Amino acid sequence: MEAIRKITVALAGNPNSGKTTIFNNLTGSRQHVGNYAGVTIEKKEGECSHRGVDIRIVDLPGSYSLTAYSPEEVVARRFILEDRPDVVVCVIDASNLERNLYLAVQFMELEVPLVLNFNMMDISEARGDRLDVARLSETLGVPIVPTVGHRRQGMSALLDCVVEAGRKKKAGIVPTYSPDLEQALRLIQSRVNGNLKGQSLPSRWLAIKLLEKDPEFARQWNGSAVMEEAKLQSARLEDKLEESAETLLAQERYDFISRTCEAAVHRESPKETLSDKADALLTHRVYGIPIFLAAMFTVFWATFNLSSLPCEWIESGIGRLAATVSSFWPAGADSPLRSLLVDGIIGGVGSVIVFLPNVIVLFLAIGLLEDSGYMPRAAFIMDRLMHRIGLHGKSSIPLLLGFGCSVPAIMATRTLENRRDRLTTMLIAPLMSCGARLPIYALIIPAFFAVQWQAPLLWSIYLIGIVLAILSAKLLKSTLFKGAAAPFVMELPPYRIPRLRDTILHVWERCAMYLRKAGTVILTISILLWALTTFPQQESRALAQAELTEAAGLVEEPADSLSNSYAGRIGRFLEPVLRPMGFDWKIGTALLGAVAAKEVFVAQMGIVYAAGEDEAPLRQRLQQNYSPLVGFCIMLFCLISAPCMATVAVTWRESGSFYWALLQFAGLTVLAYILTTAVYQVGVRAGIGI
Repeated sequence: MEAIRKITVALAGNPNSGKTTIFNNLTGSRQHVGNYAGVTIEKKEGECSHRGVDIRIVDLPGSYSLTAYSPEEVVARRFILEDRPDVVVCVIDASNLERNLYLAVQFMELEVPLVLNFNMMDISEARGDRLDVARLSETLGVPIVPTVGHRRQGMSALLDCVVEAGRKKKAGIVPTYSPDLEQALRLIQSRVNGNLKGQSLPSRWLAIKLLEKDPEFARQWNGSAVMEEAKLQSARLEDKLEESAETLLAQERYDFISRTCEAAVHRESPKETLSDKADALLTHRVYGIPIFLAAMFTVFWATFNLSSLPCEWIESGIGRLAATVSSFWPAGADSPLRSLLVDGIIGGVGSVIVFLPNVIVLFLAIGLLEDSGYMPRAAFIMDRLMHRIGLHGKSSIPLLLGFGCSVPAIMATRTLENRRDRLTTMLIAPLMSCGARLPIYALIIPAFFAVQWQAPLLWSIYLIGIVLAILSAKLLKSTLFKGAAAPFVMELPPYRIPRLRDTILHVWERCAMYLRKAGTVILTISILLWALTTFPQQESRALAQAELTEAAGLVEEPADSLSNSYAGRIGRFLEPVLRPMGFDWKIGTALLGAVAAKEVFVAQMGIVYAAGEDEAPLRQRLQQNYSPLVGFCIMLFCLISAPCMATVAVTWRESGSFYWALLQFAGLTVLAYILTTAVYQVGVRAGIGI
């Protein structure tokens, strides 16, 4: 047999089958994340070596079927058909065998070299299931490897099978169905064989796709004799069996799975599992939402209390770095290079990096909730509320993702079949307080509020976003997007003990993204904002100030170099609009920078207050210049106002229209201005926080 040195493996499977855990086990840190060509769906690749063979592993988006309707299923199938991986590994939740084997049967129809990975065997065995894996493997004609992903059990055996399958390139059996269906497939297949048009795909598989009216292949063969035959056979089956061809094919696949499992799978009487007992409490109609709110409060408490000391260490280190760099110039020297390094780069980027511990703790907590299986329950709990405001229950999943980042949250709206629901969810997703806003909260809250109020305040900010999202969705669904929501069907995975390695990888990906942003986008904007706060130089500033005061007939005051900079002039121009919210021109310049990326608000405030001679920490400078009411209003405005440019761009792309992106940008900004102004004015008149 010919020796091979390199193979490409496609890792496929249903959502919640443990596919990501298997991928992490096999590739470890040797992973690359990008996007599939032409689409914004995330693409994960990794490498590993086994028995002298280099293995490239592509983690495909989770799919239930190769009859592609969702963008994720289209991408997964297109990779299989166009890139032709040497082996397809189909990861199957062994505790939900029949449901997961449906995708595997479709791979068998496609006649690709296939390995079945029966994952979560521990859960299956705990339920009393006994699987005759050898018999199943013989019946299906494909190798089957049992694994327990979260314990790394079976990984070496899986790689052995992958390498062997890559050498043999042998497909499993091709399932056969009822005589009526087989007759229809033979007739369509004979037409396909005479009109292949350069197709290298199995003619039987093409016949199946055409018979079940797969949209992509129906377009390709539209108007041909092959398509006419497929329509004829579909009509014949429907007349005879009173079912559509698509339904018949689905039933036949499940019948095939049932016959296969009948002799090889033995189950005891269903018994209540630990997951069932936990769900009785955690998804309870009455207790579910309070438990969810308590869990989120705990996350926010940990975000501040567990990260306060590391934040102080980083802040101190950045201060020492700035002092060290400053020492290279004589005391009092006015050097643009020194100002750029100390005030622009260290002051700007450093102000954001200070809050890295908060980001780590937040994503660690959310990662633990996701890996334990609780987050799908949170979506289930929110389903009742979603339906009351006219949204699909699945809308809660993108909205929960919005707590991490608005960009993947908006991309996740693809799971919603109804365009009205998809657009509504897309428009309100930025109201979920993303990780980019956390540095703003982490700067403001400790600066103005006592320790015992810090976690409740952060919790309340997130709750305000949720309430506003609900009210906005209700308004949109009663005006622009009228229509009833579809029923919510969701498969809840079993609870699992989070695996520390996977959680750390998850946190590392998020934090690496945060640091890359700090080292690229925020660094670039910080330098730009530093230039705006530094130039024009002092001489031209003083001259301009003198000319202005003389022309106005005013008594000349000492020139404020910062207020007369380009940024200061922009800020002072906007100040009359900002004053009703309690903001001065300095806050205004920071809010302008935050349009590019929310974290830039902190960077700009760091630059503004690094420009003076007072070297006090940024929080102390804020305390000296603003009231707690203003601090709260800053957080409120940053929570509601226009999302970052990346969010606007992905909304434009996912909605297919600049109109919706503009509506989101302008609508949220106007809403933020109205509510923040109302809160500030009421607070001033009531004497609260001033």
